[in-house]
Amino acid sequence: MRAIWNGAVSFGLVNVPVRLYAATTNHDIRFHQVHEVDGGRIRQKRTCSVCGEEVQYSEIAKGYETDDGQLIMLDDDDLSTLPVASGHEIDVVQFVPSDQIDALLLDKSYYLEPESKAVKPYALLREALRETDRMAVVKVALRQRETLALLRVRDEAIVLQTMLWPDEVREPDFETLRTEVDLRPQEQQMAASLVESLSGDFESDQFEDDYRQAMVDLIEYKREHGGGRPAPEPAVAEEGDDMTDLLTALRRSVEAAGGKAPAEEPAAASASSSEETAAEEAPAEEKPKRARSRTKKTEEKTAEKTEEAAAEAPKKSRSKKKADDDEEDPSTAKGRRSKSA
Repeated sequence: MRAIWNGAVSFGLVNVPVRLYAATTNHDIRFHQVHEVDGGRIRQKRTCSVCGEEVQYSEIAKGYETDDGQLIMLDDDDLSTLPVASGHEIDVVQFVPSDQIDALLLDKSYYLEPESKAVKPYALLREALRETDRMAVVKVALRQRETLALLRVRDEAIVLQTMLWPDEVREPDFETLRTEVDLRPQEQQMAASLVESLSGDFESDQFEDDYRQAMVDLIEYKREHGGGRPAPEPAVAEEGDDMTDLLTALRRSVEAAGGKAPAEEPAAASASSSEETAAEEAPAEEKPKRARSRTKKTEEKTAEKTEEAAAEAPKKSRSKKKADDDEEDPSTAKGRRSKSA
């Protein structure tokens, strides 16, 4: 346990230095909102309902809206004029009977731990409250606000129980409660018998949060049977350039003013536009490079055609020779055949 406040209990001429600890904790299982596809955490952004822009903490002010629709804004200078309670003393106002405290007034509970030199006066106050069956009504400053509280005994510790102010408790204004009901003696006797049959001493250890235990069992079952996966690392947000931020701000301003912002061009069109712009703005000495590049491609194509023509030349030569033989003079061919015979 870690102390969240330190001060002293003061009653009469007795001063008991103490440290304050939270006496309760919330054991609810807390879930994160995640993207079902990849498990990424869902982040909530603070945006203005008027301009739609994301608002940083440094730009947030305190505003109060009145019943007639007026917005009253308070800055740090205004807040500095308010009475701020910053004392470290638990001042006992009076000791009251325990049965006079309405449980509806009770709020949060804290343990008081005595300093090592204040163990005896701490024990003296604890036993005095226990023997007289009383509680101490006190005023204490927590988180720069004065609040009403009680000092009561739980086992061997003194508990500081903060309270609601009386005007914070609402009265039950129900019409049905003002309806007169005729209760017969037999019905009252039967209800009393039922209460008596279910009576017993309260032992908090007998009660358990079944819903939370079922949730823990379900999570453990899914973890053991392959229902878990490594939590994804949050992606690093890319920093937008000033021009992008400016365009976004201008577009939102136009929309807020009732105008229609021009539609964004697709990424491909934007890329081609960038290339065209770069080509137009390129220095003059870069253009010959492109010309040479085109000349080189032309030369490569010419060389390929030359090679194809060279490969086809022998075929054409043989075909031509054969054609020439067929067209040769018949008498010459006849003499050649007789000579070969």
